[in-house]
Amino acid sequence: MLFSIEGRKDLSRQLYQSIRSAILSGQLIGGSRLPPTRGLAQDLSVSRNTVLLAYDQLLAEGYVEGRVGSGTYVASALPETGLGIAGATRQAAPGERGSHHLSTYGRRLLDESIAPLWTLGQSHGLLYDFRYGVPAVEEFPHELWRRLLMRRARAASVRSLEYGPQEGYAPLREVIADYLQRVRGVVCEPEQVLVVNGSQQALDLAARVLLDPGDRVVIEEPHYPGARRVFLAAGAHLTTGPVDSEGLDVDALPPTAPSARLAYVTPSHQFPSGVIMSLRRRLALLAWAEANQAYVIEDDYDSEYRYEARPVNALQGLDRAGLVIYAGTLSKVLFPALRLGYLVLPQPLVQPFRVAKWLTDRHTPTLGQEVLTDFIRGGHFERHVRRARVRNAARRAALLEALAKHLGKRVEVVGANAGDHLLAWLRGMERSELNSLVQAAARAGVGVYPIEPYYLKPPPGAGLLLGYTSMRETDIHAGIRRLAAILAGWRRGGHVDGRAKT
Repeated sequence: MLFSIEGRKDLSRQLYQSIRSAILSGQLIGGSRLPPTRGLAQDLSVSRNTVLLAYDQLLAEGYVEGRVGSGTYVASALPETGLGIAGATRQAAPGERGSHHLSTYGRRLLDESIAPLWTLGQSHGLLYDFRYGVPAVEEFPHELWRRLLMRRARAASVRSLEYGPQEGYAPLREVIADYLQRVRGVVCEPEQVLVVNGSQQALDLAARVLLDPGDRVVIEEPHYPGARRVFLAAGAHLTTGPVDSEGLDVDALPPTAPSARLAYVTPSHQFPSGVIMSLRRRLALLAWAEANQAYVIEDDYDSEYRYEARPVNALQGLDRAGLVIYAGTLSKVLFPALRLGYLVLPQPLVQPFRVAKWLTDRHTPTLGQEVLTDFIRGGHFERHVRRARVRNAARRAALLEALAKHLGKRVEVVGANAGDHLLAWLRGMERSELNSLVQAAARAGVGVYPIEPYYLKPPPGAGLLLGYTSMRETDIHAGIRRLAAILAGWRRGGHVDGRAKT
């Protein structure tokens, strides 16, 4: 039978699609007579109304035509060039130029160096996942958030269904400005705050507003690859600056750096090395920006979590020339699905960034901003941060203890004094072996993440990023014990399949 139906759901839709496919593939040519509705209904064991509905849809879309007293026929006016009569149509390969070819920007997005790491953070089947950048969402005060959400939803008026301001909900911008002034030493007014859909949109807007194709951007080495990909997609050329124990070494920037329009840095907790930029280096970076009239994006992605001293104040608070763009996120602190971040902009950039935000998506959804405002104003945000800091400190201590106990001198740990992850360099392991180790660990149910994607150039050794904020302390110990067993087998020269009992 030419037409088919599988299952018993949406029968008329299935039949419509089956006949439509037969027409588009050339199995039914123009002028062909379709079976009578009553006979087709009997053949398919469906009601006649099912067939009539399918025929009516085909008639409405122009695939068939009815002839009084004769029946239903495939429309004779369908152009053969639009049908697959000569055979199956060929699908264009990704990036291949066709009649609807991509723009230069679109072609850049297909470059493997720009395309996101889609598998990053996908941890299905892992017993012990040392994933970083994800808070412990099960410990978020969900019931409190739900009550605040329901209260706002019940109080919503018709006006709340209209478009919101592109710069963000005014009360939220006020509480963000107040929080940043008190806690991070940021110098700003609410009108300088732009609410965005996470820090990734903040970077994308900055690239759109500040960069032309061919412009140069200074980034740290190593660095956050999400920023690198945004700048490359914008057509920028990248200059990497070395990072040591004091952060970005401005004096060691290559000769191409003075031509840069923009520098991207993570001074409060360098990502991914975890070092903190010294005051001397901060002042040197600001002097460099002023001398070269370049803007600096300060990504303050996890400053809430510092365990051995008070968080270092933001670089933006030292800026006197109005060249620092401060970017922060609330999704990492609260929960990823929130997708709320913010920019604090120098006054001359406020209007162009607002317009760019409007052109991108008009505005960030208002309801979530309202609930977040209530959450912050009620003291719940800072209370949640304090509790999370205590929990994270205990998990950090558990990870350091487990690494010392099970790996000892085989690992060098850096960047453990703040944030939600640390960097572990594996002594005696070649970089070329690291991916095999990561795969073996995954087969053993342990998720660890190599450092290489965070470098443009080859990294100095074999390193792993180990997150801990979403793990229980017992799981941290068990996961590191299992990883150590895999490494022990590696060093004995035996093949490790990840299934050894630990």
